[in-house]
Amino acid sequence: MNISNPLKRDRKGIVAARVLDEPARQGVIEVLAATYQREKGWVANPADQIPPGDLTRDDISWFLAKSRNKPVGALRVHYAPSLEQYASYGFKMIDPSFDVEEFLRRARIAEVGRFCVLPESRGGIAIVAALMRSVTHETVERGFTHLITDVFEGDPHSPYNFHTRVLGFRPVATHDRGELNTESRRITLLLDIKAAYRSLSAGKGWLFRYLTDEWDASMHRRLAA
Repeated sequence: MNISNPLKRDRKGIVAARVLDEPARQGVIEVLAATYQREKGWVANPADQIPPGDLTRDDISWFLAKSRNKPVGALRVHYAPSLEQYASYGFKMIDPSFDVEEFLRRARIAEVGRFCVLPESRGGIAIVAALMRSVTHETVERGFTHLITDVFEGDPHSPYNFHTRVLGFRPVATHDRGELNTESRRITLLLDIKAAYRSLSAGKGWLFRYLTDEWDASMHRRLAA
């Protein structure tokens, strides 16, 4: 991606970090209340989405993005989520030749969910990029190989285009049910982290440099091999 860095004009003091304390948890609740509750009606109580116990769980990480110290975006990563829960959603594979059982034997999957950005803070790439930088750093550091996420069909604020065109996610399945209160069909996207690393590193563009800025040499070796 040999294009100029849009973050130079779009960052506005944006930083993202893992949620480790109650003030940061309240920031996530604030963002979820504005988006998932009031704007979209997907949840009744945003605080239920991030119970206090999530902050000490080893299999869940929440990340909060701030702009000039104001909460503007959030997301959750669930490491090695229950496959039984996914099966209950009634998955329909887009490519019938995709061997799910073989894939699960070799992959370590982290689920990205509750991705949200305040309505007044949309329009640029900086918040999404900051959140994904935090997610990819922790995910690679922990040895996971793939990211999986759902986006909603017809959602005007869906990150589908960013995920597929920029990061390299590919649609693998659809399903009509899930945890959130919406009748929209879900599209499940899958990212092979090593393949995405190789694709982005080939151009040595701004996004690759930004996403990997805080990586140590062992993380690069793990994906370059």
